[in-house]
Amino acid sequence: MKRALFLGLVAASLGLSACSSPAFALEEPVNAPAPKRIAKEGAGLKIAIFAGGCFWGVEGVFSHVKGVKSAVSGFHGGSAGTASYNRIISGGTNHAEAVKIVYDPYVVRYDELLRIFFSVVTDPTLKNRQGPDVGAHYRSALVPMNAEQSAVAKAYLKQMGTSKVWKRPIVTRIEKHRKFYSAEKYHQDFMAKNPRHGYIVRWDAPKVKALKAMFPSDYRAKFLRDAT
Repeated sequence: MKRALFLGLVAASLGLSACSSPAFALEEPVNAPAPKRIAKEGAGLKIAIFAGGCFWGVEGVFSHVKGVKSAVSGFHGGSAGTASYNRIISGGTNHAEAVKIVYDPYVVRYDELLRIFFSVVTDPTLKNRQGPDVGAHYRSALVPMNAEQSAVAKAYLKQMGTSKVWKRPIVTRIEKHRKFYSAEKYHQDFMAKNPRHGYIVRWDAPKVKALKAMFPSDYRAKFLRDAT
């Protein structure tokens, strides 16, 4: 199911493609378990990459998290020659829609970002899909940028699998870091620029509301607009 199937008239008025048709029930947030393995990241800003379906919502949630300094929508896992939105949604490029964030671990640690991600952003039991969006480019994946993130990610996925919070098996995978390609400019800060877009209202705004309700100490009311 390709994104352009939904809101054809709205997309045309905006001059861009949209995410898929909201033909399914709304996703429900999950109270993911508090991580047992605490990230020890030291001082200085860190980078993390998350793939969890349509990058509009992933970017939108992390742009409301305190300690996140930058959130960029893009593509991870494929080659430069096919790293464009229209090519990727046609399938077969091996990219995943992903978001690269820069964060201050003294404000929000990597393990805390993982808990937020699996509580309100992505369903770790869905393979090659999220919500109404279907395809390998919508897969749920973690891309550790260093040994510490890798250890924390592995420990948390294992913890999730034995937590009994999810009724189905955890299928989110850890992927080796490859080059990250920024998406086209119109995808950046999409939620902030298009708050009334049908897909945002139906699928992504509820994720931000869940972030505020479930993680009030981590929630930042102002959307962090990226300077890139």
